[in-house]
Amino acid sequence: MAKEWLKIVVAGLFEVGWVVGLTHSTTWWHWGLTAIAVYISFYYLIMAGEKLPVGTSYAVFVGIGTVGTVLMENIVFGGEWSFLQALFVTTLLAGIIGLKRVSEEG
Repeated sequence: MAKEWLKIVVAGLFEVGWVVGLTHSTTWWHWGLTAIAVYISFYYLIMAGEKLPVGTSYAVFVGIGTVGTVLMENIVFGGEWSFLQALFVTTLLAGIIGLKRVSEEG
């Protein structure tokens, strides 16, 4: 099952890529890379969902994407952190880890 969870992590990381691409693409090849990231992201999510509980898989996938996007915005693109933002990202990470740990397939 660890292989299936790795697929979820890969899918989540590519989700970060396509969300950033949707926001920052300016040329045709940026849009092309964004489209490839969308495809890879959902491909791995669907493959993992065949063996893992779908609800938990999707929640972890979206959580990874959300945390990764917030981190990219603040670290790479110069966004500003607030105490509440850090608190909620930490809470989200705790939820992702908790869902994975209590998953009957995990």
